[in-house]
Formats: sequence, C-alpha cells, structure tokens
Amino acid sequence: MEPRPPKLLLLLLTRLLYLWQCARGQSSYTIDNVGLTIQPSNTVVSGTPVTLRCQVSVSHDNIPHLTHTFLLTQDDIPVHSSTTTEDSVLYELNPARAADSGSYECRVTVKGKSRASFSQKLDVTGLQTPILHLNKTRPYEGEEFTASCSAPEEKGSLIFRFYQRLRSGQSERLKQLAATGNSSETTLHLRVARDSLLYCDYEINLVSGARRSNQSNEIQVVVQALYISPTVNVLPSSDVYEGDVVEVVCKVVSELKNIEVFLTRDRRILKQASVSLVYRFTAQEGDYGELVCKAEWGNVQKETYLPITVKELFSKPTLTLEPMDLFEGDRFKLTCSVSVYVPEKINNESMIFSIYKDNVKLTNGETFISVAHPKKNGNYSCKVQAASHNHSFVKESQTVVVKAKVPVSVPKLSVLGGTLVLGKPFQLLCHSDSGTLPVVYTLNFPQQQPEQREISKPGERAIFNCTAIHKQADLSDIICHVNNSKQRPVVVGLGQQLLRATNIIEPVYAPILIMRPSAEDVSEGQDLTLICSVQRGTPPVTFTWYHTEREAALDSQSSNKLAGSHRINNVKGEHRGGYYCESTNPANETKRSQTVTIGVKLAGWKQGLIAVFCLLLVLAVILVIVFRKRLLQFKRRRTAELSVKSAGTKVERLSLTQAEVNEAANVTPGIMGKSVWSEHVSGSESDDQNSVTSPEKQEPRYTEVPPRPENPTIVLVEFGPETMNSEVRNSKQGVPEQADGESVEYAQLNHDHGHHGDQGNHGDNRIKDEHTVKTDNSDDNNTADHEESAKDQTPDS
Repeated sequence: MEPRPPKLLLLLLTRLLYLWQCARGQSSYTIDNVGLTIQPSNTVVSGTPVTLRCQVSVSHDNIPHLTHTFLLTQDDIPVHSSTTTEDSVLYELNPARAADSGSYECRVTVKGKSRASFSQKLDVTGLQTPILHLNKTRPYEGEEFTASCSAPEEKGSLIFRFYQRLRSGQSERLKQLAATGNSSETTLHLRVARDSLLYCDYEINLVSGARRSNQSNEIQVVVQALYISPTVNVLPSSDVYEGDVVEVVCKVVSELKNIEVFLTRDRRILKQASVSLVYRFTAQEGDYGELVCKAEWGNVQKETYLPITVKELFSKPTLTLEPMDLFEGDRFKLTCSVSVYVPEKINNESMIFSIYKDNVKLTNGETFISVAHPKKNGNYSCKVQAASHNHSFVKESQTVVVKAKVPVSVPKLSVLGGTLVLGKPFQLLCHSDSGTLPVVYTLNFPQQQPEQREISKPGERAIFNCTAIHKQADLSDIICHVNNSKQRPVVVGLGQQLLRATNIIEPVYAPILIMRPSAEDVSEGQDLTLICSVQRGTPPVTFTWYHTEREAALDSQSSNKLAGSHRINNVKGEHRGGYYCESTNPANETKRSQTVTIGVKLAGWKQGLIAVFCLLLVLAVILVIVFRKRLLQFKRRRTAELSVKSAGTKVERLSLTQAEVNEAANVTPGIMGKSVWSEHVSGSESDDQNSVTSPEKQEPRYTEVPPRPENPTIVLVEFGPETMNSEVRNSKQGVPEQADGESVEYAQLNHDHGHHGDQGNHGDNRIKDEHTVKTDNSDDNNTADHEESAKDQTPDS
C-alpha cells in the first residue's frame, strides 16, 4: 500500500504536464513512417485468407495516448477506416476473391498531419465456377421458363451470360444480363422443338481488366412440340360478292386447356373465344384483305392466314367533266357512269343515277349540262343505287371540282419605272388584269428572239429585259401575246400603248459652243456671250459652262429650250483661254462640247498708245545713233587738232651729243631700273612744223640710263639713224629745233620723291602709254587730216 501514492502522484504530474503543454501549444511530433504489408503474399489463389497490416511510427515529446486514424483504400476507394491509439491496424480478407484484387494504400492521420504508405498490389487469381438452375427441363416450343446462374462465393458485380449448345456442337448465346451481384435470374424460351444443352458463365470487370469464369454445369433441355395451330374455313365459299353473308369458322384441336382463339383482320380483332369460334358478316366493298385465326396458350401463339376478296356487283360510279379545260361562258357536261357490274346478280336497268352539287341533288340521271359561270363552280358528285336478290347498295363517286377558268384580258404593256431612255436597255412589263393561272406571256421584240414567261403564282409578274431602242417609233413594233389555254385563241397586246403611257426621254446630243463675238474678235472691255446648244434632247436641258483655267463651273442653267447662253461683261485679259460647255437632261447622260480658245485683244486706245510709244522709241534710237556718230566725228577731229597743236607748240625737242647724254646719266644716279628711251620718229612731217624728217623708217633703238635717286628724271631720247645731237636746248615757246635734218624729242616726267621703285616703273609705263596714244592719233589723222593739221600749226623756225 505504500508505493501506490507515488505512482498516483507521478501520473497526476504527467497529466498536469500534458495539459500545460497542450495549453501552451508546445507539443511536438512527426510521422516517421507508414508501412503496409500483405500476408501471406501479394499473389494468392481465390479463397485464401489474406491479412493487410498497416503500421505507423510517430516521434513525439512524450505525448500520452496519441490517437491515429487509419484509412485503407483499394484503387483509391475507401474499404476500411479506424481510429485508435495503437500504432497498427489489421484488415482481413477471408476468403480473398477476385474482386479483392487491386492496389491498396494506407493513410494515417495524427492530429493535423497525414502520411500515406507505399502502394501494395494484391492479385487474387481464379474465379468460382458458376452454378446453373432451370425450373423446367421439358418446356413446349415458345413456352417461357426460368433460368438462374450464381457464384455465391464471389464478390462484386458479375455479368452473367446464358448459352445453348445444339447436338451439332454449335453454341449460341441466348441472353446477357446487366451487371448485378453474385447471382442472376431470367426467363428463357425456345421456339424450336429439339434437344439442347444450356449452360452459363460470368465476367467480372476489374481495374486491371476483365476476367471471365469457367462455364457452369450443363443441363439438357427437351423442347416439346405444341400442336395448337388453328384451322379456318369460309362458308358458303371463298368466292364472295358484296351483299353475300359470309361465315368464318376458326378452331383449335388440342388436349391442352386454356387455349384462346382470335379472329383478326388488319390488326383489328373481329371475334375472340375459347378453343373455337364462328364469325358471320355481310360482305361489302372494302372487306377484302387477310383474315387471321390465332390460337394462344400461355405465351405461345399459333396463327393461320386466309386471304378473302369481296367482288363488286357493280363498280363505283365515275363522274367525268367535259371539257376538262373549262372557261367561263363555255358549256360543260357532267356524266355519271358505272364501268363494271355482274349481270347474273344485278340488272343494269335497275340502277338509279343522281348528280349532286355540294351534297345537294341537282338531277336524276346520268348527265348534267350547263354553262360555266362563277355560280356554277363547286364540288360535284354522283350516286348509283342498285339492288341484288337480297341486298340493296348505294355507291358514290369521287368528288369532281368544277371551277371555270377566267379568260385572260387584253394585256397591257408598260415600262418599269414609267420612264424610257432612248439608247439604254429597259425592262418591259406585260400584264393582264384578269385570267386564271397559269398564264403564258410571249414578247415579240424587234430584231430579237421571242421570249416567254409563265406566271403560275399570284404576285408574279412577266418582266422582259429589252435591248436599247433609238427611235420612239420602234415601240410600236413591240407585241405581247397572252394565253392560259392551248385550246383558246391568243390575246394580243400592242406596243402603241407604250407611246401614250411612257415618259420617253431622248438623251441630249453633244453640245456646240459658239462665241458672240467670235473667238478671234474679242477685245478688252467688250461683252462676250457663250452660247451652248444641242440639236436634240428631251427638255429640260441643263447647260454648264467651264473655263479651263478654273475648276469651278462658270454658270449652270436649266432650260426647256435646246440652247442656253452665258454672258461675260467687260472682258479682261484674265478671261483668255479655253472654254467648253456640258449638257445633260433627265436621261442623266452628260455630253461635252469641244474646247474653244479665245485670245483677248487690247483695247483700241491701248493699241494706239503702244504704237505712239514705239514710234517715239524708234525716233529716240535714231537720234541717239546720229548723235553718237556726230559726237564721234567731233571727237576724232578735236583729237587730231589737239595732236597737231601739241606737236607744234608744246613738245620740247632736245639736241644731245653723246657726251651730254653720258653727263646727264651721271647727274641722275638715283633712278634705279629706269630707262631712257630714244625712238626715231618716222613718217613724213610737214615742213611747216620744222621737224626733222627721216628719209626712211628706222627701228627704234634704246639706251638705258642708270637711275639716280637724287634726281629721278626719265629722258626719252630719240636717235637718228646716223647722227645724234649733242646739245640739248630748252625752248620756252616749245618750238622744236632742227639739227642736221634730224630732231630729237624728249619728255620729262615729274616724279614724286616719296615713291619707291615700283612707282617709278608705273611712271615709265605711263610715259609709254602717252607715246602710244600720240602714235595712234597720228595714224588716225593720216591723210585726211594732214593738210588741216599743217594749217593750224605756226612755224617758228
């Protein structure tokens, strides 16, 4: 008794610790492994006990009484579930059958965690042999009996099949049932009287595939013949006429009880009785067919067929209409007739004929004659009454509908839309206001094959596509024929009515543009009228004028005449260019004229002013030319005069000896690069000028004088051909001196002491230019001015 309190205390402490850990949520665990095993093996024979063991391993921190939930599935279908604190669970299959084959898996759930084992496959081989049971082994042919097939030890849904094996060894399947449990029951019947063996088997569908069992035990079945076929007789004979009384006897000779007999015709039961029956009826038209005598025992039936034909004493009357193609106003005839009758049984003279309209009797007789009219339209029929030896008959004909046709009226021709444009295709409508359908319209168009349109439905119209015509008179040649019966004359419609009922539009011709005044006589300030006209066209005509220099139209007018005009006031230069006009009318065909180009002339006063200006300009040019010519002559004369005077009065002549020339060169050492030029002046000089004349022209010779900067004087020395003057004389009057018949001229140029050698060179060039001008002037005044120049000079020598 002493050690118990410590154990209780320890248990209490453990509970408190567990509760404390649960309260704090600090319990921890993990599922280590889930294992599934199949015992004795994964493949067993059907009927062997099999045990499936699922075990789990869980690691935790001393959690007492840990609960495990086991779920065992077969092909993902749950087959077993349990919750326990144990770490394993067992599931037994005792015995194991084919339906237990499949893939098994165990899933364990511990609190919020779950883990599954590896899949294990179980294969149960073999199926139980089925067992067949029959409630009858000697049934009659066609008699139903019960058959059952079962495999009581199998599981799952089995599909059972029943078979029959004949003595020849051939097997045929009798029936296959839907999948049920391990047994199935059905009804079978065998229609042929013979011996055979019956057996069954079954099939089970698994995930791995279908499996089929062995066949069951075989049971011999003897099918007995059933002699209940009925007999049928017709009295007094099978040759039956309408009105005869017919007696039909149907019976079965058999020892069996509970046999029923039926007499039927066209699946209609005429009479029904046990074992035998008698049926009497009066034969009438339409009683022909096949009589069926049927004997029924349980679900077994036997039938006997007897065809029967009832002959007519007289045929059904026929009502005929003449003529068939009937029009209002025509006479028509209805005739009632019988084509066949039996003179042995009926007298033709005893037959009574009557004709009816809408079930109202019109007359007694075989014929009815009248005139077609809407009031005569209706449903006509006839009846014939006749009597045999023991019966009276009334037969009625089929109904004949009499409806007189309406003749077609004179057709009307019209253009669709009411407007016809010459030169364009159009559509023509031919229409009759009255006439029974179908109606055939035929259009005869000039230079075109006739066309037909058949109108058979209300609302349809006979529309013809016609080619273009270019003259109104062509409309008169159009003809439309209409008829609705081949036996009646054709009604004709003429195209002349088109001229009265159609709006005929003639397109405009190409317009002609005329200028007033003409295009060649247009001047500024005038008024210009553009007249646009067409030769033909249906008014109103719209005229539009255009200027080629502008995109927009100048003017547009609509006129009931064939011409229109546009006026341009006060023509200006900007109005020159091309003009054209366009014309159109309701035919919507625009025609364009040729372009007329005008050139605007200047006004008269402008032309006069230009002429005066031109004359003045020409006169001024002439005056300028004359003035310049006179001025040129004057300048030449003046130049000549100045040249002569300069030569006589202003030219300083120098007579130098060779020693003086050398001395002068020494005096001017500062002139560098300067040259003293001496040129012998050739030519004939006037004796009045006292100039030395050389007997013949000599080439000029030049002597270079060294320049001196102190006195840069350029001396132009002219040497004679033979002698040179050695004395230089200055003449204040500028009169040249003569020395031995030769003269020397010099020119002294003033120079600027501040200039450099380049300026001295420029002075040299200027001296040369002076000499050149002087020489040219002398040449221009060659002969003509020589005498006048000599007169102006004053001889000083």
